Amino acid sequence: MGHPLDFFHYCPHCGHEVFAVFDACAKRCARCGFTLYHNASAATVAVITDREGRLLAVRRACQPAQGTLDLPGGFVCPGETLDEGLVREVKEEIRADVTAWTYLFSQTNVYRYSDYDIHTTDAFFACRIANESVIAPADDAAEVMWLAPEQIRPEAFGLKSVRQGVEKLLKQWAEKE
Repeated sequence: MGHPLDFFHYCPHCGHEVFAVFDACAKRCARCGFTLYHNASAATVAVITDREGRLLAVRRACQPAQGTLDLPGGFVCPGETLDEGLVREVKEEIRADVTAWTYLFSQTNVYRYSDYDIHTTDAFFACRIANESVIAPADDAAEVMWLAPEQIRPEAFGLKSVRQGVEKLLKQWAEKE
């Protein structure tokens, strides 16, 4: 794997062709000195369970990992807090209102989109929702389902960070029993 900014050949500020590696996470322009850092993007993941202990999962409608299972969530927009991004993403994907959340843990991921690797730090939150009756797939969710713990197969989750997060959750749940 090359430098994370190999996709960028010219300075995005002045267009100069000498846009070279500065360090492990950045490139710098030889003409104007502009330095572009490749930092991780923030993303959220909602862990929603019902009274019966089932996990709410969605089927991805879009690439990457189209057709695989996922948990509701997504990228935090500029100017949003993690909390605001979490609430917005759950509303967009399953039409539910998050009423309470607790941070659980984070995972790293590489999200391939438009032939570009977006490094993310995914924050997992245990969430309560107000209106289970209105849950429906929307935005980039093709289907919504409730999975009992014995039905959960981590390998069915297409994004590495979510698959690893689901494995961690199953381990934590088993230790509580």
